[in-house]
Amino acid sequence: MVKILYFSWVRDKINKEQEDIFLPKNILTVKDLCQWLVKNNSSYATIFKNTKLIKVAINQEYASFNDLIKDTDEIAFFPPVTGG
Repeated sequence: MVKILYFSWVRDKINKEQEDIFLPKNILTVKDLCQWLVKNNSSYATIFKNTKLIKVAINQEYASFNDLIKDTDEIAFFPPVTGG
C-alpha cells in the first residue's frame, strides 16, 4: 500500500491531507500514479495538469515524476519551495 501525502494548496484542492492506496500492478512511476489518480477522480486534474507547478518526494527525498515507485513508498506532493 502506498501512502500519499498532500501539502499546501495541493491538499486544499482535493480536500485531503493523505490517503493510502493499493496500486494496480501497471503503476510503475510517479507519472503513472498521477494519471491513474486523475482517471479515477477528476478533482486531481487541477493538481497534475501542470507538473512544473508541483514537486514530489518519495520516502522524504526529492524525486521526479519519472522515478519508479513501490507499493511500500510514501509519496508526497507539494508546491515548489521558495526562499527569501
